[in-house]
Amino acid sequence: TLIKTFHIMCYILCIESSTEICSVALAKQNQLLAIKENSNGNTHAEQLMPFVDAILSQTGINTSQINAVCISEGPGSYTGLRIGTSTAKGLCFALNIPLIAINTLQTMAWGARKLFPDKPLFCPMIDARRMEVYCAIFDNELKTVVGTQSKIIEPDTFSDILNQQTMVFSGNGAEKCKNVLPPHPSIIYAETKTSAAYMIDLAYQKYNKQKFENLAYFEPFYLKEFIPGKPRVKGL
Repeated sequence: TLIKTFHIMCYILCIESSTEICSVALAKQNQLLAIKENSNGNTHAEQLMPFVDAILSQTGINTSQINAVCISEGPGSYTGLRIGTSTAKGLCFALNIPLIAINTLQTMAWGARKLFPDKPLFCPMIDARRMEVYCAIFDNELKTVVGTQSKIIEPDTFSDILNQQTMVFSGNGAEKCKNVLPPHPSIIYAETKTSAAYMIDLAYQKYNKQKFENLAYFEPFYLKEFIPGKPRVKGL
């Protein structure tokens, strides 16, 4: 069976590859044991498995002890999500363990809530180039208030909500808001981005409820289809 009995020695490996940050964490019963991450960007293919190996070596845990792998499912970088998903699937197939997927924006909201636990709303953002971001809004219990969407940041964006409640912006897309949104007493900026450490609590919640993905058919949540750039050839 794919499901290993949930007990005090339950280990979950978390992989975050949806942005420029490559992050891998190992948790035991909701507690972070080790984390390795790099924010250089475009290095996921080279770094993910070495990060996994380094964490297992550091903690003295071998692959046979891992109960599940959790992947940050997106939205985010097409290439990063593909690499993270293929790595996670490969581990799950090889170890015969289940795959858990968590919405990337929800994990970012978890990280922001850790810094501002008493605030009512959280709006994590992922840079989607130009003035566009991928974002969602969550309440203090990390329940979805506004679902994942692609949004162009303009001066009046979120004004209706901000006139009623305080909202915490986080992620690499929030930098765009600092430059475009006028100062507002209801805006708080959290200096948090993506991290596998933010996935742990949400991963265990899904593990306990046995909410696993279908390994054969799981695909990342891209939000938008990948459109490769057209090569420019002189004379065409």
